[in-house]
Amino acid sequence: MRKLALAAALAALSAGSAAAQPSGTMTLMAYSGIFQENYTAVVIDPFKARHPGLEVTYFGPGTSSQMLGLLRSQRSSPQTDVVIMDTTTAAIACREGLVEKLTPAEMPVLDELVPLAREAGGECGPAVTFDHFVIVYDTTKVTPPPTSLKALWDERWRGRLSVSAPPNIQGLVLTAIVERMEGGDYRRGVDRAIARLRELAPLVQTFNPTPDGYSLILNDQVTFATGWNARAQLYHDQSNGRIGVMLPEEGTAFQINTINVVANGPNRAAARAFVSHALGAEAQAAFTDRMFYGPTNAKAAPKPEALARTAVDPRYRDRVIPLDWNDIVRLRDAWNNRWRREVIAAGAR
Repeated sequence: MRKLALAAALAALSAGSAAAQPSGTMTLMAYSGIFQENYTAVVIDPFKARHPGLEVTYFGPGTSSQMLGLLRSQRSSPQTDVVIMDTTTAAIACREGLVEKLTPAEMPVLDELVPLAREAGGECGPAVTFDHFVIVYDTTKVTPPPTSLKALWDERWRGRLSVSAPPNIQGLVLTAIVERMEGGDYRRGVDRAIARLRELAPLVQTFNPTPDGYSLILNDQVTFATGWNARAQLYHDQSNGRIGVMLPEEGTAFQINTINVVANGPNRAAARAFVSHALGAEAQAAFTDRMFYGPTNAKAAPKPEALARTAVDPRYRDRVIPLDWNDIVRLRDAWNNRWRREVIAAGAR
């Protein structure tokens, strides 16, 4: 009888464990292109291997604003379970109730994250990657390697610059950095930055790079461009060093992507399991090693040579401007209007 009871108990436990395993299909909405390729390889595929009964569909609409639009249009019948988007757009989704609030009690991995990662998501999903602003350049044309943002104002590069203007967040970050470079503080205004950027405008070939600044350099259309470190480092390797990457001595700022569980998504259990996996130390380290995004989990241990190519590395942390993205969201429209009227217009003269 005891053996029968023990066998029954073990069978019940086994059935319960199987039931707890997420199954079915989960949809992740995130960035397309090289982000999708690399994220799939080192984060999604290992997750699927641990959950053989679960299929993960990756949907990459492009930009965070497009993702927000889709979440809004599907509010009454969500088709997505997890979304990775930039922190400014995610904050809007959180306020509108499009994504779930998360707590350490429900998701213990949140307690492993660095404070900035928790703060970035507010009450909803935390930071899943730290990227940072850089200047990319053509190493076949620019020697010695530049160290200062002021290199962009050199007349030699007239018509050879690509600058992503607001509302692209590269332009917003550049505004804060230039204000600091000129001795100001973006929280008190950006008059100094706008004046200096107005001087730069006539040298700029495009304020809306298509497809992107990295490709424009490789196609010999520009020499310098604004960019993000993770993609820049990947293009540096793929181009055999032709794409150079400069973390300006005047400073940089983190571009933060958050990961969120979509409210009322079709597979909530799988969504929460995936978010826990993506924030875990192993997945975080793997993605830093693969694509040079800074890890957000304090326990992550990426390879030292990979970490050294991010602004999370201790050597560069004093260059990181602590942007308050809530401030940036509030100021975004005003900065966008000033760029359009005062900066971009000056380049058209």
